[in-house]
This record gives sequence, C-alpha cells and structure tokens, in this order.
Amino acid sequence: TLVGDCIGDDVKSAVDSAKEGDVLMLENTRFYKEETKNDPGFVEKLAAPFDLYVNDAFGTAHRAHASTEGVTKYLSPSVGGFLLAKELEYLDGAVTNGKKPMAAIVGGSKVSSKITVLEALLDKCDKVIIGGGMVFTFLKAKGLEVGTSLVEEDFIDTAKAVIAKAEKLDKELILPVDIIVADKFDAEAETQVVSFDKIPEGWMGLDNGPESTKAQAAALADCKTVIMNGPMGVFEMEKFNK
Repeated sequence: TLVGDCIGDDVKSAVDSAKEGDVLMLENTRFYKEETKNDPGFVEKLAAPFDLYVNDAFGTAHRAHASTEGVTKYLSPSVGGFLLAKELEYLDGAVTNGKKPMAAIVGGSKVSSKITVLEALLDKCDKVIIGGGMVFTFLKAKGLEVGTSLVEEDFIDTAKAVIAKAEKLDKELILPVDIIVADKFDAEAETQVVSFDKIPEGWMGLDNGPESTKAQAAALADCKTVIMNGPMGVFEMEKFNK
C-alpha cells in the first residue's frame, strides 16, 4: 500500500490498520528538507509509528540523514538487512583478502562523504585513483586554479592530509592529467579538453580527459584486485560519461 506521506496522521493510521503480512510504502523522505539535515524534530515524527529499523540500502548507509541515522536513536533494535550484510561481506573480503597489487577507484562529487573510505583504502591499496568532482578539491589543495569546478573549501586541508599520507606510505595517488571542462553545468554546454593545471577561468571540470583514462587503464593493468566507489564524471550527461 502506498502512503502519500512519510510522517503524520496518514502514516500512523496506515500502520495502525495494517495486518500481518501487509507492506506499506511511504512517500520519499527527500520531499522534506529536514531529511538531509537530520533534523531532530523530523526524525522523531518519522520514527514515531514504528518499533524497529532495518537498513538494507548499502548505497545510502554512509549518510547521516534522518532516515538512515536519525531514526536509530528512537528505534531498537536498529539493524542492517541481509542485502547490506552481503555487500559488506563482499567488500570486506575484497579489501582484507584481495590479491595484490590492489587498486581503488574513488569517485563522486565530495571529499567530505568519501574521506573515511579514502583513509581506509590508502592503508590497504597500492594505488588509489581519484575521480569525479572531488578531484578539484585535491587540485586546489595542490595550489592549482580550477575555474568554477566544484570545490569543498572546508576540506582542502583534508585533501592535503590524504596526499601527505599517500606519500608517507609510498602509495600511488592518481589524479587526472587532463580534464573535460565545460562553460556551464548543462548537457548542451561547450566543452574542451585541457591539462589538469590549465583549467580556464569560468570553466568547470566535469569528466576525465582521454589521456587520464589511458593513464588510469595503464595503472590498473597489473592489478589483481580493483575496488570502485563512485563515478569519474557527470555520467548523467552524455558528454561527460566516457
């Protein structure tokens, strides 16, 4: 049964009238801005009709949002589901017992959401390839200009620390050597390929350039285990999904 909200009287009524074996699907929590802010008042309303919590979504389990972290303060037990457990089992097996040389490909837009993963993978992997929007925080940390590319200013020092850790552990931290840049964040944007250290003012990086892809393929060629977490570019747009 689809319920038209995720909090409030309609949800309570649907839960109270549900019979054993019934399945209720609540409306998307993201329609409330309080979801991503993990707002305590919203969390309490979200958890109110329920007795326990099962998270079976590996792809969102790292986020401290209302529906992933907040409700665990009100619902007991709060546990991982069978699919989540299987994902963790495979990931742990690959990281702990993976054959060497081992590489990790870490993409996505934000250093802030990947820093724990990066730290752990640097300890285990011989090579770590950085891609996606987080590249530009790392380039900024190296003192380079990145135009209007996405940068998390608050995490520049964090990126510097990751670079320093890689050097200390003698691990390869691989950043793009060329980048596809665009004059705007749009599927029909004008694009060009530039060197990583020559991003023009007013342009933003949205994908690896062809030489980066070749260099990364070469770096992976001798690896026996490869772990990937996140995309290298704005894959939703055809110009940047190569």
